[in-house]
Amino acid sequence: MANKKSKACSFCGYDENEVKMLVGGLNACICDRCIDQIHSLVEESMIAAGIEPERKKKKKKTVVAEKNNIPSPEKIKEFLDEYVIGQDAAKKYLSVAVYNHYKRIGYDNTGDVELEKSNILMIGDTGTGKTLLARSIAKLLDVPFAIVDATVFTEAGYVGEDVESILSRLLQAADYNVEEAERGIVFIDEIDKIARKGDNPSITRDVSGEGVQQGLLKLLEGSQVNVPPKGGRKHPEQQYSVVDTKNILFICGGAFNGMESIISRRINTQKLGYKALQDKNSIDKENILQYIAPSDLKSFGLIPEIIGRLPVLTYLLPLDRDALLKILTQPKNAIIKQYIRLFEIDGVTLEFEDGVMDYIVDKAMEFKLGARGLRSIFETLMVDAMFKAPSENKKTFSVTLQYAKEQIEKIPKRLSVA
Repeated sequence: MANKKSKACSFCGYDENEVKMLVGGLNACICDRCIDQIHSLVEESMIAAGIEPERKKKKKKTVVAEKNNIPSPEKIKEFLDEYVIGQDAAKKYLSVAVYNHYKRIGYDNTGDVELEKSNILMIGDTGTGKTLLARSIAKLLDVPFAIVDATVFTEAGYVGEDVESILSRLLQAADYNVEEAERGIVFIDEIDKIARKGDNPSITRDVSGEGVQQGLLKLLEGSQVNVPPKGGRKHPEQQYSVVDTKNILFICGGAFNGMESIISRRINTQKLGYKALQDKNSIDKENILQYIAPSDLKSFGLIPEIIGRLPVLTYLLPLDRDALLKILTQPKNAIIKQYIRLFEIDGVTLEFEDGVMDYIVDKAMEFKLGARGLRSIFETLMVDAMFKAPSENKKTFSVTLQYAKEQIEKIPKRLSVA
């Protein structure tokens, strides 16, 4: 019986036994040598045409790729001042913690002293700037940033998302570059919603409370985690990416409603005496959150293990009237500047009469929604004007106090949480 005729490259004529690989097509074959030569010719023609080959493109370096590029804590706070009004104490804590974290990444941990990671916990009412602070820091450092809501997570095996999906979102923000994701920042919002429901034993498991806290421990501490980039439950067949969380900065935030009463009880349990009375009189009862301690978090329902992995504890005070007025006009992305730019796109100059800003702030204080309430009020105030502006030929639109009152009075009581 005659031997089967061997295949050969249609370009160079080499036999399949003389090359490393032979790729067969419909009526032709090509060997690995010819593939390399063709690839080189294509790259040379691209370079001659001024097009950079994909494999030769330089990898984008983040600001914190090198130790010398880390902004100082003062520079970080100056940047935050451009976007966030007030909250100086929180800015100072964040600036130092972020600087130390990325300085630690460039530090050689092989010596006797090993620098540990310091994750951050921010406590403050809704609309005080927790998310904006975290997002602004990620913008300054040019690192991947992901925001997740702790309320969607459940213990593994139950309906809901696994805690590993936090890293899936960070990978997506890093364009699936694991090395870049391992230098990123994750903001976990509503961390107070996973507090332990109570100390009393129950026949049912606390799968969305203490169970989630237990699942977060390995991420916050720093460990290698198998991460499904597209979500494990919906795509169980996909390959996993191994992500090391030791250099990922976790910033947690929550309103912690009721924390003031816990702090007040702790402060008032001091021993009796003249000095105790003096200390009690020196307490600022309007801003009780500034006296928060780790023991208060434990009383609220966070387990000691997760408190220990969030060593940087800071607070955000409620925004007063002056702060809300500054938020309207001063930051780089102030709400007024955003609406002025929206009207400029349509060729319309937007103007505000004296007293309009004060009226808007008074309404925001009435609705008790913080900075987010300003946005809701402005949407109601400007909706009619934005509806008509693109089709009208007016070059200027002036918002008078009377017009503002008429528009804002249309706001239904659903905005008020009082």
